Amino acid sequence: MSRSVGEVMTREVVEAHRDTSFKDVARLLDRHRISGLPVVDNDDKVVGVISETDLIRCQAARPADSRTRTFRKPVLRRSGRRAAAVARATTAAELMSTPAVTVHPEQPVADAARVMERHHVDRLPVVDEEDRLIGIATRRDLLRVFLRTDEEIRQDVIDNVLTRAMCLPPHSVIVSVRDGMATMEGQLEHRSDIPLVVQLTWRIDGVVGVVNSLTFRIDDTHPPEQHAADVIARPWMLQH
Repeated sequence: MSRSVGEVMTREVVEAHRDTSFKDVARLLDRHRISGLPVVDNDDKVVGVISETDLIRCQAARPADSRTRTFRKPVLRRSGRRAAAVARATTAAELMSTPAVTVHPEQPVADAARVMERHHVDRLPVVDEEDRLIGIATRRDLLRVFLRTDEEIRQDVIDNVLTRAMCLPPHSVIVSVRDGMATMEGQLEHRSDIPLVVQLTWRIDGVVGVVNSLTFRIDDTHPPEQHAADVIARPWMLQH
């Protein structure tokens, strides 16, 4: 079924501390060929995240020469004060974006992807129950679920959706997968089972779409029709 963040995260994390210098942060990013890293305190708890963008923003905010300083207004707006603080940053504590957006290892990969999109970040520190750093999940890590072969996806649907979840007889549903698109063909006993099969198949890692060609033998989505005699008799019975 759907994999968790803990299954795809990178466990060996390059990290910085509050007092790590600007140059040392730049060296870490360059040496390990990464675009960002978490900042932790002495208890390994994540306090912020630094990206290449933070370093570039810091450099860009610094005045080109001393003459630029003479034209600064005596009172800065909030955005101006922030820019000035960024320009003076020399340590990880001053460079980092905070609070850090984190995830837990048991969360589904899809949830982590939504968190990334919502907060416009490229990496998520993974923390344990005590908020201590145990890994990092990047966009590349999350995308691994879509690199599964069609045969791996097909077998996952058969084993986990049809056999375990739905307890369907073998070969009652034919599954084919092409480029992540799963096609379901066959007949189920009840109509109400069809949307459940489709929903569970969508949750399989690597599935990008589901083509539903399933039929049913019994329509259990509507209550049975009442007999006309019953409808007529009930009012009479209530009066006596």
